[in-house]
This record gives sequence, structure tokens and C-alpha cells, in this order.
Amino acid sequence: MSGADWRLIGSALAAIALIVLLITKLKLHPFLGLILGSGLLGLAAGMPTGKLIESFSDGVGSTVAGVGVLIALGAMLGKLLADSGGADQVVDTIMGRSGARRLPWAMTLVAVIIGLPMFFEIGLVMLIPVVLLAARRARVNVMLLGIPALAGLSVLHGLVPPHPGPLVAVDALKADLGLTLGLGLLVAIPTVIVAGPLFAKVAAGWVQVAPPPEPPARERTTDHRPSFTATLATVLLPVVLMMGKALADIVLAEGNPVRGALDFVGDPLVALLAAVLVGMVTLGRGAGLTRDRIGETLSSSLPPIAGILLIVGAGGGFKQTLVDAGVGETVTRLAEGAALSPIILGWLIAVAIRLATGSATVATISAAGIIGDLALGLPPAQAALLALAIGAGSVFFSHVNDAGFWLVKEYFGFTVGQTIRTWSVMETLISVVAIAIIYPLSLIL
Repeated sequence: MSGADWRLIGSALAAIALIVLLITKLKLHPFLGLILGSGLLGLAAGMPTGKLIESFSDGVGSTVAGVGVLIALGAMLGKLLADSGGADQVVDTIMGRSGARRLPWAMTLVAVIIGLPMFFEIGLVMLIPVVLLAARRARVNVMLLGIPALAGLSVLHGLVPPHPGPLVAVDALKADLGLTLGLGLLVAIPTVIVAGPLFAKVAAGWVQVAPPPEPPARERTTDHRPSFTATLATVLLPVVLMMGKALADIVLAEGNPVRGALDFVGDPLVALLAAVLVGMVTLGRGAGLTRDRIGETLSSSLPPIAGILLIVGAGGGFKQTLVDAGVGETVTRLAEGAALSPIILGWLIAVAIRLATGSATVATISAAGIIGDLALGLPPAQAALLALAIGAGSVFFSHVNDAGFWLVKEYFGFTVGQTIRTWSVMETLISVVAIAIIYPLSLIL
């Protein structure tokens, strides 16, 4: 490598180290940490200050424009699902039809359905009372049901749009969202099975957790709930529309009117908007909510995601600074010289940043920015798999610098050691199983 290459690599490492220090040691908000890290990167790489500010601003703008609206619509759909009682209806229907032996698998299915439109933290808050109640009734170790619920939520959070991490990776790598969604679900199914019900049996042997005598009561926002069929159809609507677009792009020729129609309704913005509008009727009105109450639900869904949007936007600025400074081109040349697969490289970079920062979103954004140039010219399937590989790396071994680690610890009443033996190992298993599926797929597709 030339001296300029070493300088760029050193600048990127210094910027990432600063972000890690600010977030983990000084407890600075990741939004501010990413801004300061971008500044250090640009200055250390020799970028003119005007160009540095322009790059960061352009990255923020393009990322928020490409991802921010989708995150907002996803939050609205998730809030409708919660406030209407639709989530409770899904849980009660599936759990009511499951015997004791099938409870772990039923809990996995519940977590997957609830987790599709909801962020991890919201889904976790909703499912914890269900896990404790079901474990109490079945008189089983909480781990047998808790691990499947956590696995279902975490896999979707890392691999399946419209969650922030996968959306950011797709946007940064210019991958096809519908194709990424389809492949993400393909990878997610066996990953959830291994890290959920199967690992739960092992975790239950490591950690014995008895359910509390009185489970926390869930808040009831309405006495009347939408039907299970209407709820499920609403939740799956954007998934079906986006996958329909992906299939149409593969099967139908350009100019075909059917393909044109599916391309429109399958656009992520249109698909999620359609789901929200349909949900206002099937979930909101279906639960007997008034127009004013539906409006309040939609409005209240936005403030909690403000922090996420700011982090994603600042991460986009950091990504663009990496690109404009030339770090991506340097990494591309090094990867080509080392004959290292972009899939493996993307996963390793995301793993390293995840371990350092504790943030799956920061790991996804940074890794996608560093390796973004390698995605240029890749076939659509390869670009989608690269986005998934980065998402898989971003959930590797959650530990004490991850807010999710403490969230799980407190909700389940674990010790730190128990959290590591269950939650941390499960996250690592998700990451390893996912990349073990993604890499062979990259050799076939």
C-alpha cells in the first residue's frame, strides 16, 4: 500500500476509535459521536473543510430521504398494531392453539409476526409479559420461551426490512430492497429455528429462571380487537407487495404493464404507506377506535423514533464522508488484492464495529460505508447478500456496551453472567448461522 492508502486507513480507524470512545466511555449520544467522528475522519484524511461539511450534509440528506420516511411509516404501523389490540390478538390466537410441547415454536412465530413491523425494543416490551405468563401457565423454565421470542425479534431486526439496519445497508449499497427482503426472509427462517427453539433447550440447561408468581399486566387500550385474519393480512401486506415487485422484476420483461403496476405498489414507500392506510381501517376502525384516537396513535408513534432517525442520518453523513475521503476505494483495492470475498469482509467489519460500539445500527452504517465501493457493479443478488452479511455481523455478541444487553437483563431479571450465557450467546449464534447461510448462497446466486 502507498503512504496515501495508509493515511486513509489510519484516518478511518482513528474516526471509528473516537466514535467508540465517545459512545462507550464518555456516554455521548451516538448522534453527536458520529458527527465528531466524521469531522476527525475528514480532517485526518486531508479533506478541505468545505468539502467535509458538504459530504456530511449530503450523506445525512440522502439517507434520511431514502430511509427516514420508511422508518416513520413502519413506526406508525407498529403503533397501530399495538394500540388496536391487534398484537394481543395475534399472541392470544397462536398461543391458544398450541400445546405445551409446541409453545417454544409458537412463541417464535408470535415474535416473527410481531417483529415484522415493530422495532426490537417495542416488540420486546410487548412480548415479555406474554413470555412470563405462558411460562407460568405451562410451568416451564422461562428460557424455553424467552429465547425463541428474543431470537425472532433479533433476527428480523438485523436481517429484514423495514427495520433501520437493513434499510440503511440497502440504501448505502444501492441494493434492491424487494430482493433483499426475500433473501432476508430465506436466511431468517433457518436462523430463527437454530437460535430460537433449538438453542432454547441448551440455554434452559445453562440458566434456570422460574416465572414470577404474578406476571405484569398488559395495558389494554381497547375492549374490542381486530380479527386475527385482518391483523395478519395488514402486517404482511408490505412484505407481499415488496416481494411481488422483486419477482416481477425477475420474471416479467421491461415495459410489461403488470410489471409496471407491481413496481409501483411494491416500492417500499408505497407498500408501507398502503399498509398504514389499510391498518387505519382494519386495525384502528376494526378495534372501534375513533378517528381522533387513530390520529393520536399515529402522532404518538413518531416522537420515540426521533433518536433513531438522528443516528441513522448522522450515520449516513459518516458513510458519505468515508466514501468521499476515498476510504471505500482503498478498501476495495485491498480486498481485491487479498482475494477476500466482499461477503466475508463486510461481515467481519460489521462484527468488529459491533463489538467496539455495541450498536447494531452504527456497525451497519459504518461497515456499509467502508465497503460500499465493493458493491458497485455487483449483480443484484450479490449486493442484497452483502447487505444481509453486514446485517448479520451487526448483531454479533451483544455485551455490556449494548443497550439491548441491559434491557434484556432487567426485563428477565438475569445476572450479568446469565445474560451473557443466554442473550449474548444467542446473538452470536444468529450472526454465525446467518453468515453460514449467506456465504454459500453468494457462491450459487
